[in-house]
Amino acid sequence: MLGPTWKRIGAEVRADVAAARDRDPAARAVSAFAILSSWGGVQALLAHRVAHVMHGGGSKVVPRAIVYLTRALTGIEIHPGARIGAELFIDHGSGVVIGETAEIGDRVTIYQGVTLGGTGSQRGKRHPTVGDDVTIGSGAKLLGPVVVGDGAKVGANTVVVTDVPERATVVGNPGHIVRVDGRRPAGPDTDWIHLPDPIADAIKNLSERLSEVERRLASLDGAEAGAEVRELRPKQGPTTAGG
Repeated sequence: MLGPTWKRIGAEVRADVAAARDRDPAARAVSAFAILSSWGGVQALLAHRVAHVMHGGGSKVVPRAIVYLTRALTGIEIHPGARIGAELFIDHGSGVVIGETAEIGDRVTIYQGVTLGGTGSQRGKRHPTVGDDVTIGSGAKLLGPVVVGDGAKVGANTVVVTDVPERATVVGNPGHIVRVDGRRPAGPDTDWIHLPDPIADAIKNLSERLSEVERRLASLDGAEAGAEVRELRPKQGPTTAGG
């Protein structure tokens, strides 16, 4: 029974190493041993796959101990109950947190500081479900049992609290859905700095229009504003300053 299980884990780890080599330029010229010994994201995945099998077998203490040690060594915390597909790549990984009921599909890329967390203290499904071929930018927070569709992109520092359709891009806090040129952004190395933001664009347009209105008002009032002001008659009586 354990033989096929450990064999499956070995295949998953080899796929994880291949994913790191494919998506991290720094890993393309190094050996599999170097990746396993130096890439924290790959190490955290290896530890999780072992802890997940033990957790599914009913063990409680040992999987949690593995999670504790992994977090101390890599800065990545993955609950042993989380379900993770093949070829996940966690780039750098420091600060990544993946909750107990989170589900992650195949060929997903996660950058540092990402949280797949829950909201409140409810039981049952309380963490995100992430589809295949999803990229999640650094610092993004996916909270609650939201569903992120296949091929979606989550921008850096985005807070996702509602579902994201397939092949959409979501940015902002709270996250709102946009698309890049009306089509799916290509590749995991999307330009996270210049993602479109329609709300920011609308605010910019309003600001430009307000500035134009102010300039036009200033041009209309300029003559009166520059005219000499004279009193119609001299003031009489005590001044308001007293004395």
